[in-house]
Amino acid sequence: MRVQQRDGFALLITLSVLSVVIGLTTIMLGYFNQVREDATTTQALIQADVYYSDMVEQLKKLKGKQFARLYRSSLSLRSEDDRFVLNMSCEPIAKGININWLGFEHDSEKQKLYVEVQGLFDYIIQRYRIEDGERLLEMLNQEIIGGSKYTKKAQSRLRQKNGIITYEQFRDIIKRYEIEADDRAISKVPWKSYLSFSPSAQKINIDFASPELISYLFDIDIASVNEWFALPAEEKISLRQFVENQGGNFNEKKELFSTYQGESLCKVGFVLGADHYQFSFEFIQGEAKYFEFYGKH
Repeated sequence: MRVQQRDGFALLITLSVLSVVIGLTTIMLGYFNQVREDATTTQALIQADVYYSDMVEQLKKLKGKQFARLYRSSLSLRSEDDRFVLNMSCEPIAKGININWLGFEHDSEKQKLYVEVQGLFDYIIQRYRIEDGERLLEMLNQEIIGGSKYTKKAQSRLRQKNGIITYEQFRDIIKRYEIEADDRAISKVPWKSYLSFSPSAQKINIDFASPELISYLFDIDIASVNEWFALPAEEKISLRQFVENQGGNFNEKKELFSTYQGESLCKVGFVLGADHYQFSFEFIQGEAKYFEFYGKH
């Protein structure tokens, strides 16, 4: 009986050791896969940085309208064996009303811009039933002027180091407002369709404006704008003609529009091994800024 007990005890120890070994092996394999994944990601990041540096040098050689051609058609490069694949597309940053125009409230030379963005917020607050529009604007203004709520507005001016220059920055303010005001309506607003986030743009690239923004600017029913928007390029009349056909006044807003302002967002996708990666950067007045690596996509 004693021998059998010892055998059973030995068997129990063996199974316990085996269980530990299997567990450790699983953990080690997990670490190995993680290390391998990290190495691949690091290699892709290095490659992205090389592409980024080379692209920026080439983009600096382009002038205004030459660069604007990238808005119309993306750049695609591919080797015959498909081992090298790279795609780059760019779009204007200022394709909406610049939120930073809120900082021009007391700037007599830029009152038209302030009136434009304030009018947009009045429209959004009413259309999407925002509960506390005054508090929302107060939070945005506080971020834009770069000071506290006690800062004298008359002494405040929009400076490049201040302002709301990314959608992510704006989104954080919206989230704070939503929590503070318990206003779920704020999450239903398609902010990117109406606004742009630029440190200096004072024009809108109307060629890339959204249907929502066109509907607002010219007071045209959104269904009509969407119908025009969806037409093939060869069938679509110009925006000016469309607005005038709908009874709108294109010239009334013409001073707000420009086809190129020197501020662009570029996205680049490339292949490394069997994986696809992506990064982006902003190209502003001939200088590249805000490189961001997204990893696999």
